[in-house]
Amino acid sequence: MTLPPGGWSSQRHWHSHEDEFVTVLEGELTLVEDGGETLLKAGDCATFAKNSGNGHHLINRSSTTAVYLEVGSRNPDDVISCSDIDMMSPSSDGRFLHKDGAPFPGQG
Repeated sequence: MTLPPGGWSSQRHWHSHEDEFVTVLEGELTLVEDGGETLLKAGDCATFAKNSGNGHHLINRSSTTAVYLEVGSRNPDDVISCSDIDMMSPSSDGRFLHKDGAPFPGQG
């Protein structure tokens, strides 16, 4: 994955059925989790356990593009829950829904 200056990897989120692993290959990224922020530089890694409820994402606050590897299983039973906004997404169909399961307009 590449992340330009000012870019976010995603909304802050966690997975119900998928462990994740990221490693920074070039540049630096700020990992934002429930407990705060951590600066990750080339060679640094982070892991995220499934169903932890600890929302995470990466932000590039530097002036150069960062490159990182993201590894996960893409489990079809997984549900991605956003920590800071009213949104979730079941991997089975990829739709974006409100946390109560109601679809956003235009997603039937």
